Amino acid sequence: MFGFCIGAGVAVQGRINGALGARLQDGIAAATVSFGTGLLILVIAFAMSARLRAGFGAARAALAEGTLRPWHLLGGLCGAFFVAGQGLTIAAIGVTVFTVAAVAGQLLSSLAVDRLGLAPGGATPVTASRALAAVLAIGAVVLTSGRGGEQPGALALPELFGATPHFLLVALPALAGIGLAWQQAVNGRVGAAGGPFSAALVNFTVGLIALVLIESALLAYTGGLPAFPTEPWLYLGGLIGVAFIALAALTVRWIGVLLLGLTSVAGQLATALTLDLLTPDTPAPSALSVLGCLLTLAAVTLAARHRT
Repeated sequence: MFGFCIGAGVAVQGRINGALGARLQDGIAAATVSFGTGLLILVIAFAMSARLRAGFGAARAALAEGTLRPWHLLGGLCGAFFVAGQGLTIAAIGVTVFTVAAVAGQLLSSLAVDRLGLAPGGATPVTASRALAAVLAIGAVVLTSGRGGEQPGALALPELFGATPHFLLVALPALAGIGLAWQQAVNGRVGAAGGPFSAALVNFTVGLIALVLIESALLAYTGGLPAFPTEPWLYLGGLIGVAFIALAALTVRWIGVLLLGLTSVAGQLATALTLDLLTPDTPAPSALSVLGCLLTLAAVTLAARHRT
C-alpha cells in the first residue's frame, strides 16, 4: 500500500513539474523550484521539531563512525536528475510514457541493487519469481511506450536547443529510472541511521545544489526566464516530493528495493493513466498503455507473493 501511494505521488509530482517546465520553457528551472520548495519545507520542519534534529544528529554520528559512507549521501543527485526529467519531457510525451520509460530503468537496476545489498535490509537473492516479475513489468513498458496515437513534442528547454527526437525524449526518463533504485537504497541507509526525514533533508540539499549549478550555467547562455506563473498548484511538487522520499526511505527497509519499485510502479502507472485521461494538454494514452498497466499489476502480484 505504501509503495502504491509513493508511485501515485511520483506521477502527480511529474504532472505538476511537467506543467511548470512547459510554462517556463525550462524543465531544469522547474526541477530547481521543486527541490527548493521541498527543502524549505524540510528546514522549517526541522527548526520546529527537536525529534527531527535529533534524528539528523544521529545520521551525522553514523557518518562520523563510518556506519554511513559519504556516497550514501548522494542519492539526491539521482533524485534531481529524475525531477529534471519530469520538467523536461512530460509536457511532450505525457505522464504515462514518462512513467513507463522510467520504470524500465528502475526495474533493471532494482534487481542489481537488491542483489548487491545496497539497501539497509542487506542482500536479497534474485530468485526466478523475482526475475520473472521484473521481466513481466519490462514487457509492460514495451507495450505502454508504443507511440500509438500519442503526438510527441519537444523538451521543455529554450528554443535554441531545437526539436528533440522521440527516442531521446523516452531515453531521458529511462536513464533517470536507472538511478531511482540506487537513490531509494542509499536514502534507505540514511533513513535507517537518522529517520526518513533526515534522508529527505540530505536528498533535497544535495539535489538542489546540483540543480542550481546546472541552471546557473543554462541561464548564462539563455539570458533569463519568462515570468513565473501564478497558479499555486504548480509549486506543490516539492511538498509531494518530501512526502514520498521520506515514505520510500522508511518502506525500503521493510520490503526491499525491487518490491518497492514494483508496487510504486503500479501506483505510478495507474495514476499516470488517470492524469493523462483527465488533462487535455498532455498526450492521450493509447490502448496499449492500459494493457501495459494490467501486465505491471500482474508483475507486482507475483513479486509480492514470492519475496524470497
